[in-house]
Amino acid sequence: MLGIQKKYHIRQESIHGRTKDHQTSFCLISLSELHKPFTDTPWRPLKKAAASSFAAVLLIAGVLVYVGWLDTVSVAEAFQVIGSNSTTPTQKPEFPLECSTNNQTQTCPRDYPATSPDMNTWNLTCPSFFRWIHEDLRYWKQTGITQDMIERARRTAHFRLVIVNGMAYVEKYRNSIQTRDKFTLWGILQLLRLYPGRLPDLELMFNCDDRPVVGSRDYQGPDARPPPPLFRYCADEWSMDIVFPDWSFWGWAETNIRPWGNLLEEMKKGNQRTQWKERVPYAYWRGNPSVVPTRNDLMKCNVTDQNKWIQDWELQSKQGFKQSNLEDQCTHRGMVPLQHYWPIRPNSICKSLKFAVQWGNLHPHKAQAIGEAASNFIQEDLKMDNVYNYMFHLLNEYAKLLKFKPAIPLTAVELCSETMACQETGTWRKFMVESLVMSPSNAIPCAMPPPYEPYQLREFLERKANSTRQVEMWEDQYWHTSDKKQ
Repeated sequence: MLGIQKKYHIRQESIHGRTKDHQTSFCLISLSELHKPFTDTPWRPLKKAAASSFAAVLLIAGVLVYVGWLDTVSVAEAFQVIGSNSTTPTQKPEFPLECSTNNQTQTCPRDYPATSPDMNTWNLTCPSFFRWIHEDLRYWKQTGITQDMIERARRTAHFRLVIVNGMAYVEKYRNSIQTRDKFTLWGILQLLRLYPGRLPDLELMFNCDDRPVVGSRDYQGPDARPPPPLFRYCADEWSMDIVFPDWSFWGWAETNIRPWGNLLEEMKKGNQRTQWKERVPYAYWRGNPSVVPTRNDLMKCNVTDQNKWIQDWELQSKQGFKQSNLEDQCTHRGMVPLQHYWPIRPNSICKSLKFAVQWGNLHPHKAQAIGEAASNFIQEDLKMDNVYNYMFHLLNEYAKLLKFKPAIPLTAVELCSETMACQETGTWRKFMVESLVMSPSNAIPCAMPPPYEPYQLREFLERKANSTRQVEMWEDQYWHTSDKKQ
């Protein structure tokens, strides 16, 4: 599929392509929007349209829209843990869950390796979107991060995470939506299993809601104090929240979305079920229309009032979301216009969508090339190894800024995979077992790329803006010509 994205500057490139441009909420690596209760809305293109299907994903606070012109795979948002980012020995020891029996209190086993084995000295350079880690943390480069700054983030946090000597401790403040907090913590525990002994001691606050809350305008001026560091799934150009991969990479049990590792291969197969030239001529959007006002405009682009293609999500919830498999949606993510997606104007969505579909039908080879680039991006840059590597580097860079020695809070609880998974049942237990890292990695993480130089960042954003303007010029010319013919 070819992606169609609304005209927004994202604040983060993507680990999905963790994304960053500038101008609307963006969620790193977020399978979450795909997993939320959605509304499905297709639109018919102009006559004789070639096959197209369209989907929108929340990478940019849920306003990425995609058109399925080509053979691209879906990006979901959950990853399988293979335990290493390189080939592993066939006899590599594994460490499955050690659950207590006979109603014994579950404890954390101490036989899991406390340090990583001898690692390969070679490593690959991380994808370019890792450079946005430097951008997210730049607000504290000069001041560092103090205990007081972290405490100021507690007001909106769902939990405090402390890592000391490779062990995780959590202090919960309030419940999150569904089990976002639980699976976020589960993902961090798997990171500790993947790279045992390699993460420094650290302390952070985490908010599990969608909207960013640390506004930039509240921390401007010569007398402004540094912002409180707060981790969350989304950020935009008006906020300073630190973007972190969302919970759904390890599964979204409430909507029956599996962990990403196995799902990635399933989506690739699902995308291959229908060849590009055989796809139906529709633009297709999937997402939650209540997230942002502009999404309601998408609802106006339905085929007819009688045929709105809206999925009954209350019914789907009762049926376990059996009709909501991501491999059947064939959506994808990518953050470079005309390379991975097609930008859509937010102030004339329906008209812009019609042109996007028509352009793809008139330029099938170019449209297919965009889809193939997006597919490659998903399969290579967004594999689970890179999700863990992104987490690893983000937490390492963050820890370097701490001006104090982290200590275990008196009210914190030690967490490990056993204390989380062994007490679970049903889909929650299934997804945790499926995404369990079985062994430490025998390869070092990918090499962190350097920060953007100011001129590099400026050129990058200008290239994206110019590509979007080019699409708008084509669209204006198309409709001007069409109006003249009428």
